[in-house]
Amino acid sequence: MEKCLLSVDWDYFIYTKEYWGSYLENNRSINDLWYKRYIQAKVRGEDIIKAFCLSPKAETFWAKIKNHFKFEENTKVFVSDSHALSHKIAIENSCKVVFLFDAHADLGYGGPASLNFEVNSSNWLGKLLKEKQIKQANIFYSPHTSEKPEYFNWVNNIYDIRYLDINNFDKCVVVSVIHLCRSGAWTPPWLDDKFIRFVNSLGIPYKIIDCPKRKWDPHNISLSDQINYLMA
Repeated sequence: MEKCLLSVDWDYFIYTKEYWGSYLENNRSINDLWYKRYIQAKVRGEDIIKAFCLSPKAETFWAKIKNHFKFEENTKVFVSDSHALSHKIAIENSCKVVFLFDAHADLGYGGPASLNFEVNSSNWLGKLLKEKQIKQANIFYSPHTSEKPEYFNWVNNIYDIRYLDINNFDKCVVVSVIHLCRSGAWTPPWLDDKFIRFVNSLGIPYKIIDCPKRKWDPHNISLSDQINYLMA
């Protein structure tokens, strides 16, 4: 039986009516830009917090997952900010199959050339396939995603990539490793406490790798900090 990695992106549960772009993952994008957006929205008389919603499915996710996925007795669990860590986790744990729950396919954006870039949060799954580190990728898109499987026909036609619906999934998959990522460049800091609650509700000990805590206190930032955030 092939070893399996279950990889879950927190943005699977978060939705917004606005498009906020794609960003490199660094302190500027996971922290400063959120303050910048907050300040800019406030100037317009808007509350950015109301622009993001957390799906109630986050509360029942693990109960539903356990109907289709069986965790090994010593299943390893890793938590990080960047989803790129799944590339390393899959290789180091000899996983040949990946099951991904995400708002993005992470197969690479921009065609075949994107798989020649260094590993990042947007191409890690595509690189695992290209490097022949895994044999199969199974993608469960978020109900709120704006992506479509046909966007990736350039890679779908080469590798064993399957787009699945958890409501029609009738298999029982044995999981060896789990990776939960926050994707702070795309998920707002005011939902971080609920992310930790989501992680803890899995009920399995986990190891945190490079997932810095974010302090969200927009009501107590100095004028100089506001200026710095607006320059982000």
